[in-house]
Amino acid sequence: MLIFVPALTNRVRYVFKLIFSQRLGIDYKLTQNFDDFISYTGPKFNYSFEQFENEYFISASDLLFQSGIRDQDLYFFEYLNEPVFYSSSRKSILPYDIFAATFFMVSRYEEYLPVIRDNYDRFEAHASIAFQNNFLKKPIVDIWINQLKEKLSQLFPELQFKTSTYKFISTIDVDNAYAYLEKGIVRTTGAYAKSILNQDLFQIMERSRVLLGSLQDPYDTYDYQLNIQQKYKFEAIYFFLLGDYGFNDTNVSATNKKLISLIKNLSDYYPIGIHPSFASNEKTDMLSVEINRLSKITHKEITKSRQHFLKLKLPDTYRRLIELDIKDDYTMGFANELGFRAGTSMCFNFYDLDNESETNLRVHPFAMMEATLKYYNKVRPDQAIEHVKPIIDAIKKTGGTFISLWHNETLSNWGIWKGWRDVYEEMVQYAIDK
Repeated sequence: MLIFVPALTNRVRYVFKLIFSQRLGIDYKLTQNFDDFISYTGPKFNYSFEQFENEYFISASDLLFQSGIRDQDLYFFEYLNEPVFYSSSRKSILPYDIFAATFFMVSRYEEYLPVIRDNYDRFEAHASIAFQNNFLKKPIVDIWINQLKEKLSQLFPELQFKTSTYKFISTIDVDNAYAYLEKGIVRTTGAYAKSILNQDLFQIMERSRVLLGSLQDPYDTYDYQLNIQQKYKFEAIYFFLLGDYGFNDTNVSATNKKLISLIKNLSDYYPIGIHPSFASNEKTDMLSVEINRLSKITHKEITKSRQHFLKLKLPDTYRRLIELDIKDDYTMGFANELGFRAGTSMCFNFYDLDNESETNLRVHPFAMMEATLKYYNKVRPDQAIEHVKPIIDAIKKTGGTFISLWHNETLSNWGIWKGWRDVYEEMVQYAIDK
């Protein structure tokens, strides 16, 4: 397919590669030569600011031909079949600029603009155009691309498109490997003192039974996870927090023999990634230390990551990961809402807007986290699956990848997480049912 463009910017190259090569599987060529375009007899269309004759045409907005970051009018958007911002030309074969809209979403353009962030310095779902226009829970980019595919199929029946296949990946963050075990004398003594002050006899007895070996640690849910994964045959990835102890980083010590044994055991079955500590966002040298710790334990190169507390600040976070040879990051999702932060369920390369260049870091968006439902949406476990099913349905419909985010402690069926283990298995059953 030949596509006329008025300029070959890095943004243009990036988004056409994403849509045509990676998603549609179509060979294409971009040209600025008017004569070559007019004389070409194969499938073609004009993506520019004006139509030449009667050729197929998609009206372009300015975004892909700009550099730098500025406020956008967003007239290039369309939500499903209901235009939010119409294309400036009614002759266009689509009523919106799919290329600019896709770039805006996957580059996370809006996260570079001035915005009030939350207490953890995170870009919140409620600040996003997707939430404000009621399409956060739709993989809008994937829907747009399918619309383009359908239109091109009508115009050029000879084109052969790649078929997208739905996938499910369960990801588990291990922020705190054990509730009572392996905490050390100081932390254990402090925990007993706190329970005594609160007159919490149950927790005193439970902690004592775990430490004496007569009761399994509540957060030790790894055998359960392994059984579920072997029962239903799905892909899983584990992310381990190995930062130094701190207020927001409370895992057991990275030198703890039991934790090391756990990581080694799980790495025999599943990919293991680093869970960069909260403190590593301020102490940037710590991230290298934590990655090296995990690499020494697993005797493998560490190429996957997900930020603790989902702390993601663009482009800084991703640049640091790239510098340390992380190839795949799984942080792209919101803490306070289910849905599609980048408008897609499928992975894509990070585009560094400040440098105006595509990078080799693959971004893998997740669509749901159990803590979102419990803490932010105040959903009971008996209601939870009904919030998750529409997300999975939307991904199945577009042939995307459903990535879920859970924690080892939330599968304990213990304390505040009573009943959530059943939610996990229900989710797995629904997710693998194609």
